[in-house]
Order: sequence, then C-alpha cells, then structure tokens
Amino acid sequence: MLYLKLFYSFLKIGLFGFGGGYAMLSLIQSEIVDKNGWLTNAEFTDIVAISQMTPGPIAINSATYVGYTATGNIWGSLLATLGVCLPAATLMMLITKFYLKLKDNPTIKNIMFGMRPMVVALIGSAAMILINPANFIDRISYIIFFVSLLLGTLTRVNPILIIVLSGIAGYLIY
Repeated sequence: MLYLKLFYSFLKIGLFGFGGGYAMLSLIQSEIVDKNGWLTNAEFTDIVAISQMTPGPIAINSATYVGYTATGNIWGSLLATLGVCLPAATLMMLITKFYLKLKDNPTIKNIMFGMRPMVVALIGSAAMILINPANFIDRISYIIFFVSLLLGTLTRVNPILIIVLSGIAGYLIY
C-alpha cells in the first residue's frame, strides 16, 4: 500500500508540477510533509539542499531520496522517480509533434504567455517554504541571505560569485 501511495503522490507531483523543479517544491512539500508525513520540514529542507548539490533535476532527485527514506529500500526510490517522470515523459512524447506544428498559432502563444506568472508564483512559493527560522542559525544568517538577494537583484553580479562569497562569509562567521 505504501508503494502505491508513494507512486501516486509523485505521479500527481509530476502531472501538476509546471515550471520545473523549483516551481514543484511547494507541491512536493505539501504531498510529502503535510499530507503523508513521510518527512519533517527540516528533513524536506535537507532534501532540497542535497538535491541542489547532486546532478540532475531537483524533482527527480527529491523523488528518489523521499522514495528511499519512506520505504527504506531502492524499490521506493524507483517507484517515486518513475511516478514523477512518467507524466512529463508521456506528455512530451504526445505533444511535441503537435507543438512543432502549432507553435506559431496565436492561441498557443497566448497560453504559453499566460503560464509565465503561474510559474513565477510557484517558484516564489518554494522560496517562502525554504525561508523559515529553522533554516537560519541567527540574525547574521538572515543578513547574509538578504544582502546576497539584494546584490543579485540590483546588480549583474554573477550568481556563482554570490554563492562563493556567502560561503566564505558563513565559514568566517561560524
């Protein structure tokens, strides 16, 4: 029963998670932490961090990790990963042929344009999930985070430089 529920949860995430991995984080968090209780918020935050550091899409890495954590074996990882990948792979195979023919259609262009704000909102939602007191050690962490965010927003500073400088600041401070 757990395997079926795990597969179904990640199938829903894969089917309704538009906008890529970061946009899917709020949906993943809702399914995994809130509805099923397979992980705590702190464990979910750890998964996000690990998924960012490992190669591959964050949703697939998260599914693999959650599947293993929830079931304790590789079959859970495989089912969760299959569940999150299956909708996208199926839909891409089905619509690619038609999209190539219809990509210049004004209705299709308007639909794609209309989806952009939703994707931005989903990514913002993921950011709000990750910005909570449990993820910061103290006020200095908040200051480093928001200064980095401000630098990245107001200037054309390379994001990698911001990450490196934030890491150095964290190392020196802590």
